[in-house]
Amino acid sequence: MEDLEHAAAVFAEVRPRLFGIAYRMLGSVAEAEDLVQDVWLRWQTSDRSVVTNPAAYLATAITRLAINATQSARVRRETYIGPWLPEPVDTSADPHLGAERDEALGFAVLLVLERLSPTERAAYILREAFDYPYSQIAGILQASEAATRQLVSRARKRIVADRRQPVTSVEQRKLLVAFVAAARTGDLAALEQLLADDVISYSDGGGAVRASRFPVVGVQRVAKYHKAFAERFWAGVEVDFGTANGQAVAVLHKDGVAFAVCTVNASAEGIDQVLWMMNPAKIGRTLG
Repeated sequence: MEDLEHAAAVFAEVRPRLFGIAYRMLGSVAEAEDLVQDVWLRWQTSDRSVVTNPAAYLATAITRLAINATQSARVRRETYIGPWLPEPVDTSADPHLGAERDEALGFAVLLVLERLSPTERAAYILREAFDYPYSQIAGILQASEAATRQLVSRARKRIVADRRQPVTSVEQRKLLVAFVAAARTGDLAALEQLLADDVISYSDGGGAVRASRFPVVGVQRVAKYHKAFAERFWAGVEVDFGTANGQAVAVLHKDGVAFAVCTVNASAEGIDQVLWMMNPAKIGRTLG
């Protein structure tokens, strides 16, 4: 019993980091929690007497499980109804989800990570979010250190190439507040002024609620799209501004129930992405 209590104490200490790795890999709170629980069960039944570095052992276990889970998730998302967006997670209590830095937590980076291979994603997350040395990452991934450095380098280049330099968190919040105000009133001119020319609006309803099943692209189309449903969509809606994934979000409530989370990603050219998370399964767990 004493040994199990010690094992539980060791696990509890590293649990935030394990969840942080799994969430960044999968973009899903529920799937990340399932993996953490799986690692806990393995830790209980393992021969802990031969483990010299429990934190490294557990990080290896969660990463390898996450790589396998990511491969399965990619297959499932091929049949997902409409755009898939990462599940918002409340970062107000634990801003870094067990990380030394908030890298690979914002929605823009998570969306780019979705397009990387599972091993590229894992290497990038372990290095950039948790500052693991290349030698340890190589051991976790069962690759050479040189190959590991290449994985991280490729991931970095892809992320830089696929997104513009983001605005500050203060500016992002200002743009989000302005966007919500313009969308709520259907102010076409104000919307067009806020949006970048090549803006993309994504709506993730998961087939559970009515939402656009295709991304809306371009400043005029995105502006007109939000103007078109302004009157019926915003009737009786209350908006609370909060923080998820380290950035400002608007949580929309109707009759006291959260039904949508909206955020924007922006650069010096304006709002590049409008993200609508409307799948009830993704909202109620963490922000409802």
